[in-house]
Amino acid sequence: MYKVVIPGDFVSDDVNRAGEGTYVEDGKVYAVTYGVVDDKNEIRVVAFSGKYIPVMGDVVIGKIIEISFPYWIVDIASPYEARLHMSEVAMRAEKRVEFGNMSAYLDFDDLVAVKVINVDAMMRIDLALQEDLDIGSEGRLIEISYTKVPRIIGRKGSMIRMLKEKCKCFIFVAKNGRIWIKGKAEDMKLASEVILMITTEAHTSGLTDRVAEFLDSSRQRVKKR
Repeated sequence: MYKVVIPGDFVSDDVNRAGEGTYVEDGKVYAVTYGVVDDKNEIRVVAFSGKYIPVMGDVVIGKIIEISFPYWIVDIASPYEARLHMSEVAMRAEKRVEFGNMSAYLDFDDLVAVKVINVDAMMRIDLALQEDLDIGSEGRLIEISYTKVPRIIGRKGSMIRMLKEKCKCFIFVAKNGRIWIKGKAEDMKLASEVILMITTEAHTSGLTDRVAEFLDSSRQRVKKR
């Protein structure tokens, strides 16, 4: 069973394994935030809510919100805006990108799959295009709390593999809680429903089995139509 804690709750006596979402006081580990205790390796508290804080190496889905030469300013579902230098797009397009035509390559509200390549002390965030992931106009974007991403992925990727297989969709889960789904309309609808189910019930036990049963029963209903 998952243990739900609130700030200040006692979590463990094992201070050597204290991790994210905890603090140590008088030789004991306590919760910093409201969330679920995860003690598989280090002891951490996974928050139920909160804003995504970028970390170098994270692959995220961003939305273009401003063009400020020589950068596109990107919303990455964080308190901090990020920036994508035009040289990143120029390398991909294999041609020079000028100030006057930046919007021809990426315009307002366009979605991009990007990697966080630098976060400095002033929280200036630099991005690089993730060239093997093309987020286009055909598909569906879902936004969940970034804290639920590990549950969508599952242990050793088990949950996301099942979703892709049974929903028959391309599904990319970004670190910042944005999920891109591409497939047939009915398949994307099913994937969206299941992802909502997982995020709602993320703290409960037996979730993988319930998700599998839901997907199988949904497919059976479709076949009977």
